[in-house]
Amino acid sequence: MKQNIMHIALVVDDYDDAIDFYVNKLQFELVEDTYQVEQNKRWVVVAPPNSTGTALLLAKASKPRQKSFVGDQAGGRVFLFLNTDDFWRDYNRMVSIGIKFTRSPAVQDYGTVAVFEDLYGNLWDLLQLNDDHPMVKRVGR
Repeated sequence: MKQNIMHIALVVDDYDDAIDFYVNKLQFELVEDTYQVEQNKRWVVVAPPNSTGTALLLAKASKPRQKSFVGDQAGGRVFLFLNTDDFWRDYNRMVSIGIKFTRSPAVQDYGTVAVFEDLYGNLWDLLQLNDDHPMVKRVGR
Protein backbone atom coordinates (compact mmCIF):
# COMPACT_ATOMS: atom_id res chain seq x y z
CA MET A 1 0.00 0.00 0.00
CA LYS A 2 1.20 3.50 -0.79
CA GLN A 3 -0.45 6.62 0.60
CA ASN A 4 0.62 10.18 1.17
CA ILE A 5 -0.72 13.39 2.60
CA MET A 6 -1.43 15.42 -0.49
CA HIS A 7 -2.54 18.81 0.88
CA ILE A 8 -2.68 20.64 4.16
CA ALA A 9 -5.40 23.29 4.27
CA LEU A 10 -4.13 26.65 5.45
CA VAL A 11 -6.95 29.06 6.30
CA VAL A 12 -6.23 32.46 4.77
CA ASP A 13 -7.98 35.82 4.74
CA ASP A 14 -7.49 36.55 1.04
CA TYR A 15 -6.44 34.30 -1.86
CA ASP A 16 -4.40 36.89 -3.73
CA ASP A 17 -2.54 38.18 -0.65
CA ALA A 18 -1.69 34.60 0.29
CA ILE A 19 -0.54 33.75 -3.24
CA ASP A 20 1.62 36.88 -3.25
CA PHE A 21 3.30 35.88 0.02
CA TYR A 22 3.87 32.22 -0.76
CA VAL A 23 4.85 32.63 -4.41
CA ASN A 24 6.71 35.93 -4.37
CA LYS A 25 8.28 35.88 -0.91
CA LEU A 26 8.72 32.19 -0.05
CA GLN A 27 9.26 31.36 -3.74
CA PHE A 28 6.70 28.55 -3.71
CA GLU A 29 5.23 27.37 -6.99
CA LEU A 30 1.60 28.09 -7.79
CA VAL A 31 0.41 24.58 -8.62
CA GLU A 32 -3.26 25.36 -9.18
CA ASP A 33 -5.67 28.27 -9.02
CA THR A 34 -9.07 27.08 -10.21
CA TYR A 35 -12.42 28.71 -9.65
CA GLN A 36 -15.05 26.23 -8.44
CA VAL A 37 -18.40 27.49 -9.66
CA GLU A 38 -20.53 25.10 -7.61
CA GLN A 39 -18.97 26.28 -4.35
CA ASN A 40 -18.16 29.85 -5.39
CA LYS A 41 -14.57 29.57 -4.22
CA ARG A 42 -11.09 29.02 -5.57
CA TRP A 43 -8.97 25.90 -5.26
CA VAL A 44 -5.50 27.35 -4.72
CA VAL A 45 -2.53 25.06 -4.21
CA VAL A 46 1.09 26.13 -3.62
CA ALA A 47 4.19 24.06 -2.95
CA PRO A 48 7.86 24.65 -2.19
CA PRO A 49 10.09 24.79 -5.27
CA ASN A 50 11.13 21.40 -6.66
CA SER A 51 9.14 19.50 -4.03
CA THR A 52 7.11 16.40 -4.70
CA GLY A 53 5.47 15.99 -1.31
CA THR A 54 2.67 17.69 0.54
CA ALA A 55 1.36 20.97 -0.84
CA LEU A 56 -0.62 23.76 0.82
CA LEU A 57 -4.25 24.34 -0.06
CA LEU A 58 -4.87 28.04 0.56
CA ALA A 59 -8.44 27.97 1.85
CA LYS A 60 -10.15 31.34 2.22
CA ALA A 61 -12.09 31.64 5.47
CA SER A 62 -15.77 31.94 4.62
CA LYS A 63 -17.43 31.70 8.04
CA PRO A 64 -16.82 33.56 11.31
CA ARG A 65 -15.46 30.43 13.01
CA GLN A 66 -13.00 29.86 10.18
CA LYS A 67 -11.91 33.51 10.28
CA SER A 68 -10.96 33.11 13.94
CA PHE A 69 -8.30 30.57 12.91
CA VAL A 70 -6.53 32.74 10.35
CA GLY A 71 -3.00 33.15 11.70
CA ASP A 72 -3.56 30.83 14.65
CA GLN A 73 -4.06 27.41 13.15
CA ALA A 74 -1.91 25.69 15.75
CA GLY A 75 -2.77 27.70 18.85
CA GLY A 76 0.53 29.60 18.85
CA ARG A 77 2.75 26.58 18.22
CA VAL A 78 4.92 26.10 15.16
CA PHE A 79 2.48 24.86 12.55
CA LEU A 80 4.50 24.03 9.45
CA PHE A 81 8.08 22.97 8.79
CA LEU A 82 9.93 24.13 5.68
CA ASN A 83 12.94 21.91 5.10
CA THR A 84 15.70 23.33 2.90
CA ASP A 85 18.91 22.10 1.34
CA ASP A 86 20.70 25.36 2.29
CA PHE A 87 19.54 26.98 5.52
CA TRP A 88 21.72 30.08 5.37
CA ARG A 89 20.89 30.88 1.74
CA ASP A 90 17.17 30.80 2.48
CA TYR A 91 17.38 32.45 5.89
CA ASN A 92 19.44 35.39 4.58
CA ARG A 93 17.16 35.87 1.56
CA MET A 94 14.04 35.78 3.75
CA VAL A 95 15.50 38.30 6.20
CA SER A 96 16.52 40.58 3.32
CA ILE A 97 12.90 40.78 2.06
CA GLY A 98 11.45 41.45 5.50
CA ILE A 99 10.11 38.09 6.60
CA LYS A 100 9.82 38.25 10.37
CA PHE A 101 11.76 35.66 12.37
CA THR A 102 10.57 35.16 15.93
CA ARG A 103 13.37 32.79 16.91
CA SER A 104 16.96 33.25 15.79
CA PRO A 105 18.88 30.50 14.01
CA ALA A 106 20.15 27.75 16.26
CA VAL A 107 22.07 24.55 15.72
CA GLN A 108 20.20 21.68 17.35
CA ASP A 109 20.90 17.94 17.52
CA TYR A 110 18.69 17.41 14.47
CA GLY A 111 19.90 20.35 12.33
CA THR A 112 19.78 24.14 11.97
CA VAL A 113 16.48 25.89 12.63
CA ALA A 114 14.83 29.29 12.99
CA VAL A 115 11.17 30.23 13.42
CA PHE A 116 9.41 32.69 11.12
CA GLU A 117 5.90 34.03 10.69
CA ASP A 118 3.83 33.86 7.54
CA LEU A 119 1.77 36.87 6.48
CA TYR A 120 -0.97 36.01 8.98
CA GLY A 121 1.23 35.13 11.95
CA ASN A 122 1.29 31.32 11.69
CA LEU A 123 4.64 30.06 12.92
CA TRP A 124 6.93 28.02 10.69
CA ASP A 125 10.26 26.33 11.23
CA LEU A 126 12.84 26.93 8.54
CA LEU A 127 15.19 24.01 8.95
CA GLN A 128 17.98 22.08 7.41
CA LEU A 129 18.16 18.61 8.85
CA ASN A 130 21.47 16.91 9.53
CA ASP A 131 22.41 14.30 6.92
CA ASP A 132 21.92 11.46 9.43
CA HIS A 133 18.41 12.53 10.47
CA PRO A 134 15.77 9.85 9.75
CA MET A 135 13.57 12.28 7.80
CA VAL A 136 16.35 13.00 5.29
CA LYS A 137 15.83 9.51 3.88
CA ARG A 138 12.12 10.31 3.40
CA VAL A 139 12.36 13.82 1.97
CA GLY A 140 15.70 13.58 0.24
CA ARG A 141 18.30 16.27 0.10
